[in-house]
Amino acid sequence: QGLTLSGRFSVAEGVGEIQWCNRRILARIHHATLGRLRREIEPVSALDFHRFLCRWQHLAPGTQLHGADGALQIIRQLQGYEIPAASWEPEILARRIASYDPKYLDELCLSGEVMWGRLSPHPAIEEGAGRRVRATRIAPLSLFQRESFDWLSSNPAGEELHTGALSHAAQDVLTALRERGASFFSDLARAARRLPSEVEDALWELVAAGIVTADGFENLRALLDPKRRRGEGRGRSSRPRHAGGRWALMQQSPGDPDTKRIECLADQLIARWGILIRDLLARETTAPFWRDLLPVLRRKEARGELRGGRFVAGCSGEQFAAPEALDLLRAVRRSENHPEDTVRIANADPLNLAGILLPGPRVSSLATGTQALLGSQSAHTIAARLA
Repeated sequence: QGLTLSGRFSVAEGVGEIQWCNRRILARIHHATLGRLRREIEPVSALDFHRFLCRWQHLAPGTQLHGADGALQIIRQLQGYEIPAASWEPEILARRIASYDPKYLDELCLSGEVMWGRLSPHPAIEEGAGRRVRATRIAPLSLFQRESFDWLSSNPAGEELHTGALSHAAQDVLTALRERGASFFSDLARAARRLPSEVEDALWELVAAGIVTADGFENLRALLDPKRRRGEGRGRSSRPRHAGGRWALMQQSPGDPDTKRIECLADQLIARWGILIRDLLARETTAPFWRDLLPVLRRKEARGELRGGRFVAGCSGEQFAAPEALDLLRAVRRSENHPEDTVRIANADPLNLAGILLPGPRVSSLATGTQALLGSQSAHTIAARLA
């Protein structure tokens, strides 16, 4: 009749025997157990939480990863987080991977494991209200695993784009890509009947709009390099026509239901932050609303996949943590040595949390320069320093 459940509910006695429990009584036991688990964790200060994040995201000295496998692990953790295009290698990957070599990213992209591109919709493309897409080095882009693209992207499959926000050259290149599929640079120039310099600017527009990506990261480097874009040197070969890889549309297959997408995004946010609080969504351009995440996070807590509680003092709302993150948080709280106090954090870095989690004015992720976390004598301040 559904009034009673059978199983093993108590480990005190009769471990090998089948036990019986009223459904409502079991719900009360389960609720009391979650309450006890939540009270076990003593909240830490915001500064200790930031120190934890520096270790969790491999930015603290001694926690960096190595090689292409380390680069893939960093990308898995940060996928979906959009960072200015010019900042990914020098300010994000190079600080988290010891002796970083660009070939690590090339290997991952050309093997098909990793993609790059803009995931959030560009306002001009989404609204179509007379705005134009501008090609810029600070265009927000993300690195992500190819298999994760469908649930990371917030652009619905098959949605009509407002191409009026694009220049004529960009529209010609977009038409060529739609008709020919993935194409090399020289093929695009011939198909669009545009000068190579016009095709470069058009590709920058399409990348900034979140419409186009490429096989390799070298394609993006070719656009980012100002010397190449000025065409320094002699002859046509001095321009980045030889970038290694084809250009292609960021085509999204029919997506998963919203509930499935939110579950995947919840897992991704936990993987990125270890301990998830509402304030950390301030710069997450692809994250769902907190009110949509809460039911998913509570279900994961009920299944024992996450721990709920009050882990960071001074932050409102419910908080959820991966079990392994709590072990690291306890270690940071007990530690007297904090090498992460001397870490310099780029403004584009996800750990740029001044004005969000830590005291001080908020610093835009698009601003150039770095921040330095001061030592224990001034442990509650963040100094923003322009490069």
